[in-house]
Amino acid sequence: MGAADVLRGNDIGTMVTAAPALYPHMWSWDAAFISIGLAHLDVERAGQEIRTLLAAQWGDGMLPHIVYGDRGGYFPGPGRWGTAELSASAPDAPLTSGICQPPVHAIAVGRILEVARRGSAADRAAGERLVRDSWDALYRWHAWLSQYRDPDGTGLIGVVHGWESGMDNSPRWDGPYSAVVPGPDLPSYVRLDRELVRDGAERPTDVEYDRYLWLIEEMRRASYDPAKVYETSSFLVADVFVSAVFAVASDVLADLGAEFGAPAASVADLRAWAARSRAAVAASCSPSTGLARDFDRRANAWVDVQTLAGFAPLISGGLSADAERALLDELHGPRWAGHPDLVAKVPPTVSPDSEGFKSREYWRGPQWPVISWLFGWAHARHGYAAEAETLRGETLKLVGDGAFSEYYEPVTGEALGSRKQSWTAAVILDWLDR
Repeated sequence: MGAADVLRGNDIGTMVTAAPALYPHMWSWDAAFISIGLAHLDVERAGQEIRTLLAAQWGDGMLPHIVYGDRGGYFPGPGRWGTAELSASAPDAPLTSGICQPPVHAIAVGRILEVARRGSAADRAAGERLVRDSWDALYRWHAWLSQYRDPDGTGLIGVVHGWESGMDNSPRWDGPYSAVVPGPDLPSYVRLDRELVRDGAERPTDVEYDRYLWLIEEMRRASYDPAKVYETSSFLVADVFVSAVFAVASDVLADLGAEFGAPAASVADLRAWAARSRAAVAASCSPSTGLARDFDRRANAWVDVQTLAGFAPLISGGLSADAERALLDELHGPRWAGHPDLVAKVPPTVSPDSEGFKSREYWRGPQWPVISWLFGWAHARHGYAAEAETLRGETLKLVGDGAFSEYYEPVTGEALGSRKQSWTAAVILDWLDR
């Protein structure tokens, strides 16, 4: 009931906002997870959430990371991005940001269909209609990622901003961000997140924010042309986590396309992109730790920082059976989810044994229920039912306070970030329904 109330309370009609105060608009990958939760309440409403996001798709195929509603109260807002004025591809309405987020959307559509097919005839029809209505747009989105974020066909999808990874201030980005030097003409700004989350230890620093906003200035000066942005951005990292999501989501989208009569050539594209990215993620694994690594294309060097993203092959597959088992055991072992200091056996974003572990700071240590759900979904997909059930039970224990917070302090279980976070409520609702 609590999870359902969060989703209903954050629903403003055209979209379910990511959170009532801190995030009063639609975020791309939030919307995907939110739609999964909505499917358990109303399949038609779940489809509407996906359609609202797809209605903001750029002409070139990109799905923007923020779709702005009628409310203000968030920085950077649409005026800071200026996408409608600067890019011929960006929509005039609704207003959007100029970057993207992990491509989890096909996973969401596939899950909505599964839920719909367990319901009434009307639910089933609504779920199948959503697949037919969204497939072409999702194919164009995957094609955009392949063309503009992996132009050399390496299999690793590039991100031009840490926000595109979904893991905004992860230690993965410390090195690449250190090379981003804000110019003296960076326009001034006032952060609104600090007004809503008073504990500064839970949020990125002002130095980090200067770099975040300078990258937006660089994109503005490139008029958001995706090829030019890729060539000129001070920040360009081949992201193993995004690449793993892209691989498995491409497989899901290909399966849906094959079932629903999509063009054979497009389905074949998706299969090829999935195979290429799956192999690239597996090949990125460090020979010493076994964890997958990002590649800094500006520094031409591996980003050898150990975070939860290093377990990306468990999402996409592609490892040998022995290597996959070893990585799975590591994730659930005493350095990560099974660490003896944790209140729940849920993977932290950074191991408590790491020098860089910060238990309260965003993507530098806290546990995120939505990421736990994603790994649990992937575990089940790859046949690791026991591990999937462990993640489910332990995450339900973590969120037992009913706050449905954005993330949690892993040693104490304290709710952190924004409360009544829609995607947290959504994945919990999905897990409660099993």
